[in-house]
Parts: sequence; structure tokens; C-alpha cells
Amino acid sequence: MRAFVFDKYKQPVHEANIPEPTIGDRDVLIRVEAAGLNHLDERLRAGEFKAILPYKTPLTLGHDLAGTVISTGANVTSFTAGDRVYARPRDHRIGTFAERIAVDETDVALAPTSISTVEAASLPLVALTAWQALVEKGNVQAGQKVLIHAGAGGVGSVAIQLAKHLGAQVATTVSGKNADFVRELGADVVIDYRTQDFAAELSGYDFVLDPLGGDNLTKSLTVLKRGGKAVGISGPPTPEFAKAAGLNPVLRLAITALSHKTRALARQLGVSYEFLLMRASGQQLRQIAELVDSGAIRPIVGATFPFDQTVHALESLGSSSIRGKAVITSAHQPA
Repeated sequence: MRAFVFDKYKQPVHEANIPEPTIGDRDVLIRVEAAGLNHLDERLRAGEFKAILPYKTPLTLGHDLAGTVISTGANVTSFTAGDRVYARPRDHRIGTFAERIAVDETDVALAPTSISTVEAASLPLVALTAWQALVEKGNVQAGQKVLIHAGAGGVGSVAIQLAKHLGAQVATTVSGKNADFVRELGADVVIDYRTQDFAAELSGYDFVLDPLGGDNLTKSLTVLKRGGKAVGISGPPTPEFAKAAGLNPVLRLAITALSHKTRALARQLGVSYEFLLMRASGQQLRQIAELVDSGAIRPIVGATFPFDQTVHALESLGSSSIRGKAVITSAHQPA
């Protein structure tokens, strides 16, 4: 079957003919009708996560999908052939840039009924990231002040809507051209990162979601009130993450050193910092589907590409400012 793979880290992505998926007893075989594009795909290919998330190569990329169930394993009870589903396959079982994929049933959910297949494919990774940051790690409550960086991006556009649903007051950073867009999503305070310094203008925040890392994360710690929390999705990883991930002692020491400066500043300011590497969860996707169908969250698809243009689509992520998500559409996509 057709798929897009890379043969070794840092080598280019290309189309290949790969074997059909092997279906385990608890797997759901899905015809991929649309697949979301994520910066994680390129970062993985470049080897940025090799130490904490090693993959054997050649590897089929792709972390999001929406499609139709073709068949199920012997012990699957939640899905039947013909179901319209969406999923973020778990780590070490990714590969949605392909015609078909077998996914553990616990990573799959029925797709929202109120949106298209393309829109459903845009959601899993970014919506799960937003959920796990704001709900699980942040425990964001009504009335709290939340800062979400890169509000026009894939994670940010969903996180703004989720934070508003939770009752928070939301600030976000975007370029000026996206100010009205993020206000429409629910942002109360909009900072143009090109002309304004968010750290000089914001203070007393309960929670920050930072997808950028580096100096942006360091400055984000300073806008938190004492007891506040920042969650980073670009790093640096923390010792707590390394321990939970079961990384070897050498890696754990390296990660401790890598995040020392950030953690020390957080302690000095009386705030906390956590690193998030999102995990697959069909249960959370079911809750997200309910929010979508209720109108609390709407997916933002800024660009679509045909399956044949997957390589071009991945390359475009680094050079364009797409609002929300870009999605690859398949020849199988329903009308």
C-alpha cells in the first residue's frame, strides 16, 4: 500500500510501497481518509526526539487521522466496520500518511458528527495536547487567567476555545494580522508579539501554555502569579517526565541538566514548570467530540493538500503561517 516514509533520521520523506498493517486482537483497521499535518512529524524526522522517543526506520510518518473502520480484531467491542472514527495513534504505532493503518481501539473514538472528515482529522493531536495541558496538568478553573502562546496555530487555536469553555480569561500572542481571528475564537487579550513584549504587559496569570520554548518559556514564567504553572510542549523535558517515561539513568541526568535553569527560575519565582509530551487517548477524544458537537470547539483547517503532495505539504509547514491545521486528503475521502 502507498505511504510516505523516511529511511533514516534526517533523510527526506518519500513515497513508498509498504506492507499492509498487521491487525492485533484489540486493533481497529482504518481506511485513512484524511490525515493532519504536525510540526512533530518534521521534528521527529530531524531526530529532535530520538533520545526520548526512538523509532526504528524506515518509518511512516503521520500522527492524526479520520476515516472509516474496515475491520476489527477478535477482541474489539467498541467499533464495527463502517464506523466513522478519528484517532491519534499511540507513540511507536504512528503512520497515518498511508492508505490504511491498524490502531489500538483505546486510541480511537467515533468522530464528531457535526464536522467534515477533513476537520476531524485536524483535531486529535492538537486537541489532546490542549486537553492534557489545560485540564490534566493545569486544572484550569473558571475565573482564572490563562496565557496561550501562538494562538493562531494548531494547538493554540484549540486551546483558546477550550480555555474559554472552562471559564478562563484568555490572553494570547499572535502576529497583528491574526488579532481579529483569535478574538473570534474567544481571546480576551491579544498581544502582537512583533510589536509588544508580553512579559511587560501581562502579570498575575494562573497558567501559561508555551509551544515555543527557549526565551519565550523563560519570560512566560515571569507573568505567572505565585503558585501558577507553565506547561511547555517544546521542552525542555523535566526529571519528572524522564522518570515517568522510564528513560535510562544517563538520559535522566542529561535531562536534569538541560532543564535546570528553567526549573531554578520557576522555584525562585514561586511557580512551577512541567513538560508535556501528549499521549494517545480515545477516552479524551470522545469528550472532545462532545465539545465539538456542542459548538464549544470548532476545528480550524487553514490548508489542505492531496495525498500525492504529502512531501510538499510537510515542507510547507516550516515556511508558511497557516492558521490552525493543514490536512492531507486521501482519494478515499467521502464526498
